Amino acid sequence: MIPVPDGGRAAPHPRTRELQERTIPTMSTFVLVPGFWLGGWAWDAVAEPLRAAGHTVHAVTLPGLAERAGEASPETGAQAHIDDLTDLLVREDLRDVVLVAHSGGTIAVSGAADRVPERIRRVVWVDSGPLADGLAIADLWDPAYRAALEASLVDGWRLPLPSWEVLASGGADVAGIDEAGLAVIRARATDQPGRTCTEPVRLTGAAAKLPKGLVSCSIPLAQVREMIAAGHPYFAALGGPEWELREVPTGHWPMFSRPAETAAVLAELAAVE
Repeated sequence: MIPVPDGGRAAPHPRTRELQERTIPTMSTFVLVPGFWLGGWAWDAVAEPLRAAGHTVHAVTLPGLAERAGEASPETGAQAHIDDLTDLLVREDLRDVVLVAHSGGTIAVSGAADRVPERIRRVVWVDSGPLADGLAIADLWDPAYRAALEASLVDGWRLPLPSWEVLASGGADVAGIDEAGLAVIRARATDQPGRTCTEPVRLTGAAAKLPKGLVSCSIPLAQVREMIAAGHPYFAALGGPEWELREVPTGHWPMFSRPAETAAVLAELAAVE
């Protein structure tokens, strides 16, 4: 098992070197957006090998989380996160970006890609997927999981990191992370502003034709392909020509459980023409 960045290093996954050797040595600009409860620190062990290979990496902390926890308020919602990520892309004049979303990071990434698609080379979803116009991420949750999270709200708006068992019931299992790694995640996690879960995302469709990638982790890629072929309402769109599908077989948190392989797959997707 590979712990989070604060822990020791395990030997690279056998596929990592193969992927690195196959990757075209084109330098890319990555913007990595973490999921709920996490800051940019969550990407440390993924960003390190990407930077070592010569890529530029921006690991994002969204408003109200990690070192920006003091910015949180009951009004911090989906639009605030979209505004912040869009502002980063414009303020830093980032172009030809590989924009990466893990889990709940899809809120900011789906919205920012829709606003400034001309700055994006490819959007990549890591064990997540794009949001549709008018939906909040909580609309996609199983009703029992959503009820459990809503019941845990502090002061009516702050959502603490749930137990690992509750997370697993919502599809966010922690396979591949050892006890020390889990302890670090829990110690560094920040309450998620609840409105980020419930505020609908408004999209124009401007990002619809952008090249896209999926890194499947907790659902085997073979199963994803079966659901695409069967016309599953959530997966069918992933069969379009703009999509590249990859797999890092692990739990929902590959930046902690298999960071080197995750970095290699992101570099591979960035190099696809």
